[in-house]
Amino acid sequence: MLDTLSCLERFVAAVRHHADLTVQRLSFGDPAYVCVRNRFSSTLMETVTCSQDGGFITSWGYRLGSADNVEDAAARLAFLLAALPSRG
Repeated sequence: MLDTLSCLERFVAAVRHHADLTVQRLSFGDPAYVCVRNRFSSTLMETVTCSQDGGFITSWGYRLGSADNVEDAAARLAFLLAALPSRG
C-alpha cells in the first residue's frame, strides 16, 4: 500500500523549490492534502491530494503527475499557478 502522507511530504519539498510558490496548509486528515498558492496572488491557489495509486490530483480533478516523479508534478502545479521555474 502506498504511503500517501510520505508522497505529499515529498511533493511539498519539491514545491518549495519554486520561488513563487508557498505552502499554505498541509493536512494529514482524511483525505490528506496540501494547499499551495502563488505568493504574489491571493487567488492563484490549488489544493492537491495524493491518490492510492500515487497520482497527485488537484481539487478540480487534474492529474499533475505521479509519486514516481514528484519534481515534474510540482513543476506542472507551478505552471498552473503562473510561477517561475524552480531554483535549480
